[in-house]
Amino acid sequence: MLKLYYAPGVCSTASHIGLEESGAKYDSQALSFANNEQKTAEYLKINPRGRVPALAIDEGVIVENTAILDYVAAKYAPQLMPKDPVQRARAISLMAWFSNTVHPSFTHISRPERFATDTAVHEHLKAVGRENFHANLKEIDGLLAGKQWILGDAFSVVDGYALVFYGWGKRIGLPVTELKNYTAWKDRMLARPAVRRVLEREQSVLLAA
Repeated sequence: MLKLYYAPGVCSTASHIGLEESGAKYDSQALSFANNEQKTAEYLKINPRGRVPALAIDEGVIVENTAILDYVAAKYAPQLMPKDPVQRARAISLMAWFSNTVHPSFTHISRPERFATDTAVHEHLKAVGRENFHANLKEIDGLLAGKQWILGDAFSVVDGYALVFYGWGKRIGLPVTELKNYTAWKDRMLARPAVRRVLEREQSVLLAA
């Protein structure tokens, strides 16, 4: 039996959407970051890094969105990843960029203490992070130009991952509606029943007027 550990509104929404779209049966457990539930002894046995998402499977635990999403598609929903090796590599490359670049740029805004112990530089880190994160959202907007979904005509697990960052941009007051391709795509995402169920479960900012 699959069990997803996630926290509402954070990057684990990507894996949450991927699982819901796959049609696989799974249990889920929400962790409260406000209460530091990701640092409890119980959860650290599941993921010693104290991060989400984590997906418990019969063979153990898989962590990191890119790995979880690739596994879910391979095991339960092959239509959610390209079959062509080159296109699959591009999908993984895009998710790696999300994980290695886009997400950390936002973390500079939300958790500057991870990057500097000197509190005097925290505001500068936040400002630079905001600029970098906005630039990344603009790049995603460009990637979506002329496309129905982020990889082209077919919806994939990569789309659920890309939705995370639009929500974060809205949360911190960036002018995301000016990103026309990204916004039109976001509306298509919200029209998908599986995506909607996850966002309602997580009480997403994307559902707010």
